[in-house]
Amino acid sequence: MAHMYVAFISLFIGGLMGLLQTLVRSGTLVLPFGISYYQLLTVHGVILALVLTTFFIIGFQFALMSKTVGMSDKQRDSAWFGFWIMLFGTVTTAITILLGKANVLYTFYAPLKAYPTFYIGLALVVVGSWIGCFTNFRQLYVWKKKHPGEKSPLLAFMVVINMLLWFIATLGVAATVIIQLIPWSLGMVDTVNVLVSRTLFWYFGHPLVYFWLLPAYMAWYAIIPKIIGGKIFSDSLARLAFVLFLMFSIPVGFHHQLTEPGIDPVWKFIQVVLTFMVIIPSLLTAFSMFATFEVTGRSKGYTGLFGWLKGLPWKDVRFFAPMVGMITFIPAGTGGIINASNQMNQVVHNTIWVTGHFHLTVGTTVILTFFGISYWLIPSLTGRKLTKKINTLGMIQTIVWAFGMSIMSGSMHIAGLLGAPRRSSYSTYGGSEQATEWIGYQIAQAIGGSILFIGIILMVYIFFYMVFAAPKGQEEFPIAEVSEDAEPTPKFLENWKLWIGITVALILFAYTIPFLDIIHHSPPGSPGFDKIIR
Repeated sequence: MAHMYVAFISLFIGGLMGLLQTLVRSGTLVLPFGISYYQLLTVHGVILALVLTTFFIIGFQFALMSKTVGMSDKQRDSAWFGFWIMLFGTVTTAITILLGKANVLYTFYAPLKAYPTFYIGLALVVVGSWIGCFTNFRQLYVWKKKHPGEKSPLLAFMVVINMLLWFIATLGVAATVIIQLIPWSLGMVDTVNVLVSRTLFWYFGHPLVYFWLLPAYMAWYAIIPKIIGGKIFSDSLARLAFVLFLMFSIPVGFHHQLTEPGIDPVWKFIQVVLTFMVIIPSLLTAFSMFATFEVTGRSKGYTGLFGWLKGLPWKDVRFFAPMVGMITFIPAGTGGIINASNQMNQVVHNTIWVTGHFHLTVGTTVILTFFGISYWLIPSLTGRKLTKKINTLGMIQTIVWAFGMSIMSGSMHIAGLLGAPRRSSYSTYGGSEQATEWIGYQIAQAIGGSILFIGIILMVYIFFYMVFAAPKGQEEFPIAEVSEDAEPTPKFLENWKLWIGITVALILFAYTIPFLDIIHHSPPGSPGFDKIIR
């Protein structure tokens, strides 16, 4: 619950910054008191994409591990220790941004330079999350020692995969922050190797997307079947999908750097191929989920080609919110394929199309699933009930969110195809004819953003109502069983040495030669730029 408080407070603050952003970018608002647009943009990106997601995911995963493999007092103490380090780092970073000392955006690309406490705070957030990682690893290890030869609980297996992915990925961002950016911001060195820092960031930046997505998959695979009155279609398929995500989600960062000079095109091509491999577990998940839905619907007596859809609990927000997220993942995933394709990437790279894609994947698919989880997780943790009133309000909130996001993200996609840049404040670019084409879509983004902020207010109200005002009682913690018709799970799917070994080998293959080449042929380092841009 401590993690959840931070997550939902972050949702409100980050959402408010997003609303102000869209109003500024539409030309309808001028910020007072010398506040910079890029200050808002940095707060919005960091607090939603890093703080909200990380705290929610780690808190959710602790709940899953406690329910499936248990948590000792020592493990609980280490979890609290990690939480306080993460929180201290978050507050340190937030204060630095709010003081206008870190207008470097969510990606904190060098040579934009922040005050040292920004980087130190981020480093502490990562270190605190590592403590959470090793607590989860320890939990499963202890359970396995007590249950030799037994298959680990599916949700515990999924949590450990996700935390392995997070730990390996954050080694990259930790390296650039600790070795490059902190000494540079302290004035210990005069310049920074920009290409190295960006490469290390995107070594982390793309697997970060799957760190967000996999907890949603946990809910889809192992919790939603229970909510709809069904069973898990295949334990083996679920585990295989997670193993594939572990292997193929990390060595793919170059597809974010396709227009970056200094990286050999051959290695960009290799990482694009590896990126497309991630499509396979996504398609496996789509197959598994809709197979679960159809089998459940038909078991309730619904017939016809699509009659089973009527058997799904569309009026239960615990199902409805994640289902809207699943449906949104279809256009979101398609956009991801476009972004990763070299030729099509040339059209959309660094345009607001990418921002629109980001808001569909994380801002809709992931966040709506997190909201759906909250409707049963928060009452279950606090000893309260999900009331009919809150269920109805949650349905309204989901519709408001989806409607607002369709307007905002849709206009971002269209404006991006027209060449509108991302990461930029309102400008007519000296009366440029092309820029005038963007203005109407920027106004539409402000309208969509305003509707989304209504959805945020509703969700924050629902959260605090469930914590403090809902009737006391016992709410189900829904964990589904595996179908009797499913094939037995092969033991090799839990061969951790094999999967971690393959993952490390793929990373070394994808990064060693190009990274050494980047260092050997590096351009002159860059001094820092830390002036506020207005």
